Amino acid sequence: MAWLFVTPVVLGMLIFSVYPTVYSFYISLTRWDLVTEPRFVGADNFVSLFTSDRTFPKALSNTAYFALGASLPGLALALLFAILLNQKIRGRYIYRAIYFIPVIASTVAVALLWTWIYQPQFGIINFVLKSVGMRNPPRWLASIDWAMPAIIIMTIWQGLGYDIVIFLAGLQNISTAYYEAASIDGANGLQQFRHITLPLLSPVIFFAVVMSGIWGFQAFAASYLMTGGGPANATMTMILFLFNQAFRFHHMGLASAVAYCIFVIVIVLTILNFRLQKYWVFYEEGS
Repeated sequence: MAWLFVTPVVLGMLIFSVYPTVYSFYISLTRWDLVTEPRFVGADNFVSLFTSDRTFPKALSNTAYFALGASLPGLALALLFAILLNQKIRGRYIYRAIYFIPVIASTVAVALLWTWIYQPQFGIINFVLKSVGMRNPPRWLASIDWAMPAIIIMTIWQGLGYDIVIFLAGLQNISTAYYEAASIDGANGLQQFRHITLPLLSPVIFFAVVMSGIWGFQAFAASYLMTGGGPANATMTMILFLFNQAFRFHHMGLASAVAYCIFVIVIVLTILNFRLQKYWVFYEEGS
């Protein structure tokens, strides 16, 4: 009877998760254009990604740059705002809601909004920069040097509210008795943050770091909507490269190989994070 009840879930997992995963690995070992029969080529797709294809290494470095640039500053800002919003200030619940609004907003709408903000001629950012005396403000999305930082800034802004909520939950689980004891012993605010808040919040920070790394290597929507991977592949990410190979050029085998490269990178980084957590993540006894 128990197996009868779980059968729909098991079938759903097999049909929509396990089978596509196994079949996509087979496709990564073939050349397939969705029209003709797949032709087995072994590891040629994986070899060509790192030898003959010049775009993939660029996409890999761009994705790593995006993941680091969006994760570390974003988590630091989220922690700062979470600490501020955890104080007993008037209207803190309204502020929390305001910071969370971009998280639930459509990525398409957010990308279009920031595309207008970054517009070199009449965008609001360059208007402000010109008004304070900057003669040649950045061209943002049209600049090879500034396109990826512009997308990172937008991504941090959109995802800030989610990390704030995560950190707020962790901060509110820290007993005030620790801070009261530290104050009695003469510890100032910075010392309390270093020796109480950070160690006790480290499990939450660890979770946020792992999730940010995974999401960072899945970057797609912002680059696709705002720049299309340009200019000169400056914002080409691995997922966008995969999308182009699969749905623009119909190189399904190569696209599947890219997907498994991303899978391996994410798995390796996640395992590395779990191995390193023993050096900086502290759990309370009994938790």
